[in-house]
Amino acid sequence: MKEIKNIIQAYDEAQKQGKATALATVVHVDGSSYRRPGARMLITDDGQLTGAISGGCLEGDALHKALLVLMQQKAMLVTYDTMDEDDAKFGVGLGCNGIIQVLIEPVNPAQFNNPIQLLKEVAMHRQKAVLVTLFSLENKKDPQPGTCLLLKEDDATIESAEETPLKNILLEDAKKAMLDQNSIFKNYISEKQNLTSFIEFIKPAVALIVIGAGNDVIPLVNMAAILGWDTTVVDGRANYAKSERFISSCQVLVSKPENVLERISIDDQTVFVLMTHNYNYDMAMLNELLKRKLVYIGMLGPKKKLDRILNELRETGETFTEQQLSMIYGPVGIDIGAETPEEIALSVLAEIKAVLSNKQAQSLRDKADVIHSRSETEIGKVNVANKINQ
Repeated sequence: MKEIKNIIQAYDEAQKQGKATALATVVHVDGSSYRRPGARMLITDDGQLTGAISGGCLEGDALHKALLVLMQQKAMLVTYDTMDEDDAKFGVGLGCNGIIQVLIEPVNPAQFNNPIQLLKEVAMHRQKAVLVTLFSLENKKDPQPGTCLLLKEDDATIESAEETPLKNILLEDAKKAMLDQNSIFKNYISEKQNLTSFIEFIKPAVALIVIGAGNDVIPLVNMAAILGWDTTVVDGRANYAKSERFISSCQVLVSKPENVLERISIDDQTVFVLMTHNYNYDMAMLNELLKRKLVYIGMLGPKKKLDRILNELRETGETFTEQQLSMIYGPVGIDIGAETPEEIALSVLAEIKAVLSNKQAQSLRDKADVIHSRSETEIGKVNVANKINQ
C-alpha cells in the first residue's frame, strides 16, 4: 500500500508540473524475481521513477519502453527473461532465474477512471479491494487493455473507460478473489481473442496501535512508518502523548484504557502492542482487547508479567478461551537477541509481519521449498466463447 500511495503522490505532483506519466506494473512472474506481481512504478516523461519493478535491474530498460509508450499513447507488455544466460542485455547479470511480465500503460489525465484514478480509489478508504488488469500474453502486438476494473469490499465496482466484453466474467472472478482473499491469474480464450488477467487482491495497510508513548516507542513508530503502516500511539499521560515527540505522521491520543477502543476502528489488519510500562494500564487495556476479535496483541515484558495479569483478571471473574489467549504474543517479538529499543522494534515488527502473513519466522536458507510458491502464479485457463456478454 505504501508504494501505491507514493505513486499517487508522485502522479499528482507530475500533474501540477505538466509532466506526462506512464504506469509500469508487474502482472505475472514465472519462476523467481525480486518483485512479485502487483509491484508498480510510475515513470514521468523526464525520467523520474517512483516505486520499483525489480531490485534496480529492469528500471532503466523500463524507462526507455515507457517513453515509447508515452509517445505512442498505447500500452505495451514487456517480457524480461532472466532465465536467459545472456542477460547482459539488461546491463547486469540478473541471476533471478524467472520470466517477468511488465505492463506499461500511458496515464491519460483526461481519461475516465485511468489506472491512477483506480489506485486512488483503492487507497482512499481502509477497505480490501480487487483490481483487475488485462493483457495479451499470447500476442504482445495485440491491444493491451490494461487496468480495467476495481471491486471494493462494499461490492462497489468501478470500470475504466475502455469497456470489455469480459466484464461479467471478470467481475465474477474478482468476487471470488475477494472471498478467498487471494490474487489469481486467468487466461480467457475465445475464437476472437486470448487475454490473460491479473486479478489482484489488495489489503489496506497494517494499522499498528501502540499503547504507550515512552521513548522506546519512538523507534517502533518510525520503523513502522518506513513500512508504510498506519500508526496510532495511545497513552494516558498527556505529557508523553504529544505528536511533536514523534517524527512520523502518526495519530497520537490521550485516553484512559476503557475509552481507547471507542476512538479506534478495528479491522483484520489492525494490531496492538502494549508497552506502557504501567502494569495497571496494560492490564485494563488487555482486558478490553480480549473482548474483541483480533489477530495480534503484543505485550512488552517478561512472561511472568503476562501470567500475573491474566490470573488477576480471572480472579475478577473473567474467563478466556484458547482462541482469545492465542491472540496474545508475550513476551512480544521474535527472538533475535534484541537489546536496544531499536532492536526490540525490529523484533516486534518482524513478528507482526510473520503473523499477518501466516508464516513461521525462519532463515530462508533453511526453507526446503522456493521462497514464493510457484502455485501462486499459475494461470487458470477458461473458455469464454459461450459466456461473453451474457
